[in-house]
Amino acid sequence: MRRVISVFLPTWSTDRVRRKAGKRPEGDEAPLVTAHPDHGRRVIAAVDENARRLGVTAGMTVTRARSLSPELVVVDASPDDDLEGLRRLALWAGRRYSPIVAPDPPDGIWIDITGCAHRYEGETPLLKDILRRITASGMSCQVAVADTAGCAHAVARLVPSGRPNVVEAGKTRAAISILPVSALRIEPGVAAELRRMGIERVEQLISAPRAPLAKRFGRQLHRRLDQALGQAPEPIDPLFPSEIPRARRGLLEPISTADAFAQVIGDLCGDIVLSLTGSGLGARRLDLYFHRVDGHHQAIRAGTATPSRDPRHLAKLLCQRIETVDPGMGVEAMTLVAPLTQPLAPIYATTLLSGDRAGPDLAAIVDTLSNRFGSRQLYRTEPCEGTMPEREVRLVPALARESGAGWQKDLPRPSRLIVPPERVEVMAMLPDHPPAMFIWRGARHRVARADGPERLHGEWWREAGHEADTPYAVRDYFQVETTTGGRYWLFRLGDGERVATGPMKWFIHGAFA
Repeated sequence: MRRVISVFLPTWSTDRVRRKAGKRPEGDEAPLVTAHPDHGRRVIAAVDENARRLGVTAGMTVTRARSLSPELVVVDASPDDDLEGLRRLALWAGRRYSPIVAPDPPDGIWIDITGCAHRYEGETPLLKDILRRITASGMSCQVAVADTAGCAHAVARLVPSGRPNVVEAGKTRAAISILPVSALRIEPGVAAELRRMGIERVEQLISAPRAPLAKRFGRQLHRRLDQALGQAPEPIDPLFPSEIPRARRGLLEPISTADAFAQVIGDLCGDIVLSLTGSGLGARRLDLYFHRVDGHHQAIRAGTATPSRDPRHLAKLLCQRIETVDPGMGVEAMTLVAPLTQPLAPIYATTLLSGDRAGPDLAAIVDTLSNRFGSRQLYRTEPCEGTMPEREVRLVPALARESGAGWQKDLPRPSRLIVPPERVEVMAMLPDHPPAMFIWRGARHRVARADGPERLHGEWWREAGHEADTPYAVRDYFQVETTTGGRYWLFRLGDGERVATGPMKWFIHGAFA
């Protein structure tokens, strides 16, 4: 089900001016307004919270406003700058929350979070993150989420609770019915006329006969009502940065089959590769948007481990996600965007006469597996600096550059570590001697050969001079080989002499191949 966030910035124009001047909206600052010329006089366009408390409102002349507040600061209104600021804010939200964002002039933005809330463990934490980050930048903000853009827009502006407003799925009609008719984004004159007719709330408009109202006010009134209730589509045209490579295909007829999608994807990949080639870039991430005839949008994403300009490879990655697309009544347009690119040098193909045998395309294999199972499920291990075995290995992307670090050949480590180490019962001649026999997971193992000890101390520079894992601070490791041929890595907690270094218990930490 579609879920849309409406971000309402009630004092956007004045907050933008203060932010540009490097000032935060504090309570003791002079009231600030923006004004524009109107037939030889200056009229208030936007007011901040301080000016609103003094009775200054939008539409009032500057002369009258100064009579209410002589210390009033008046700045020229700039609708173009306000709109550009909303575009930048929407692009920021697109990078952080959802790929489908758009400005909602003059004082808000849309964020379509369908399928995105799980990244923040739910809608409420996501809304709280938006509210916290925007208010921390010095701007007043109210946010709401609902099934429709119209309902979210209305709740964000007319339910000022000071916290995120979540309209549960399927509760759109109940949430918007109790709001005034002005919440439907209709002309102020239409809303005033409806109130004079006795229709003050949306629920009254829903139950009123449509024909007389449509004849008097036109189709716009009920179109906004149907959009808010989810009975008519209200598309959000996604916003993309101008410098991002993208390609778009409008379709003569709506399509809904996987074969048709694959054909258009191939054409779009060819178009975007031409753009990338001209700028010397390769795609690292692709976002494909499906514009449905009912106004809804869907997006799928594919990533590459290295920059790529191979149209067949890119199309293959995107086609693997086609099954996740719900075409609804059909898709009328598709847009392919490359939001993440990197420089890519020209690639020279080898000929059969050169005698060079090309190896497997490892990057293509990694891309296919990553897009199928997730990038976090595909990695490789790499040695790193550390004194404790569990800190000598880190996970890095499959095609990450080699760090140059290596393993110490005179101090072999097992190919498989057991994390956390498991307790074993050991029989040894003396506390500091290698084990002669140990019991692990209920099985008895008799030791034929042993090598050690290798003493490891805690990393004193961690946790302000104290090892984080104090029970494992001092360990004596032994490599043992059992009579059945198994090779294991055991350690004793403590140095064998001082009880303060450990309880002298034994653990198994790994097995050699």
